[in-house]
Amino acid sequence: MKKDVRQYDDMINLPHPVSRNHPPMSMRERAAQFAPFAALAGHGEAVRETERRTQRRKELDEDYEAVLDSRLRLLRRHIFKQPEISVEYFEPDERKDGGVYVTVTGRAAGMDVYRRCVVMEDGREIPVERIVEMVFVSKPDI
Repeated sequence: MKKDVRQYDDMINLPHPVSRNHPPMSMRERAAQFAPFAALAGHGEAVRETERRTQRRKELDEDYEAVLDSRLRLLRRHIFKQPEISVEYFEPDERKDGGVYVTVTGRAAGMDVYRRCVVMEDGREIPVERIVEMVFVSKPDI
């Protein structure tokens, strides 16, 4: 059945109704009525977490492990001089597999041989097993 479109001609030119009880809404308020409904609480955060990239941990070969080990022994012998070092280490992600590589440059304040970590002047503790690169910025006097 086809309706006669002319049956509403009397309403077409009427002014827009204005409420006496409610003030008119701003365009922003009107648009908010049609904003998407978040039916799944936390879904957006879960999607962002999935999109976040992590890196895989590098495996060091035995030769480089020996070089790194000798540098750490040299650091331990000269730690009282608080040499300036640059350390790259792997920081595992708390929520998913992988992590990020962090590079820190600063003065080494100490080494905790029991907890096996390098303590930086700013208080940061870097576990030795996570270190992938360490160089002396200021060479210790041997």
